[in-house]
Amino acid sequence: MPVLHAYSAAVCPPPADWPAEAGVTGWWFLPEAPWTPPPALAAFLEAGPPPVYIGFGSMAGVDPERTTEIVLAAVQRAGVRAVLATGWGGLRPEALPPGVFRLEQAPHASLFPRMAAVVHHGGAGTTGAGLRAGKPSVICPFGVDQPFWGARVHALGAGPAPIPQRRLAVEPLAAALRQAVHDPAMRERAAALGRTIRAEDGVGVALDWIERSVTVKLVQHREEARVADAGF
Repeated sequence: MPVLHAYSAAVCPPPADWPAEAGVTGWWFLPEAPWTPPPALAAFLEAGPPPVYIGFGSMAGVDPERTTEIVLAAVQRAGVRAVLATGWGGLRPEALPPGVFRLEQAPHASLFPRMAAVVHHGGAGTTGAGLRAGKPSVICPFGVDQPFWGARVHALGAGPAPIPQRRLAVEPLAAALRQAVHDPAMRERAAALGRTIRAEDGVGVALDWIERSVTVKLVQHREEARVADAGF
């Protein structure tokens, strides 16, 4: 049976020793529904240069208040505007400085292309969305597979070195933000990778794999039945 890996081979090529039934299909993105930013967000986006997105999804961490303080201080030190996605509690801003907009959630496929860069935890899905948008990614992993994706993004030149949450601090994050927003080579590499990923059809490739596998199994089953009927 096929073993399908739903990410882009442009980000992580399959190892040479994988079996033939293991395939990398590309990310499985949902169809994009029309989305219009709420009026307050639309006004914020139009009021200045593209902001950076900062959100850690369902990763709340042990001290969301401290994480929020670090993020806000880094944004100010880097001199960038920001959209803070509170998600499931990973960020808990109270009073916001000028140039920072609070957002509970928004579809990544529609929001990320409007950003200058994206800062997130490095989950496989969010990593794919950020890369697909062609924006540099600053990954601050909590654990599990997130450090891996952060390392891959950095190795491809599409983002600064990942900053683990346990080492998150104002100056390293501010430096990463400045690099993601202002480094032209990094921005071009991220844009080129985004074009590659947008040209992929992960869902279509996965369906082809599944249909081929079903066909092979049906042929095998019929041949086994024929042999059994023949008395062999």
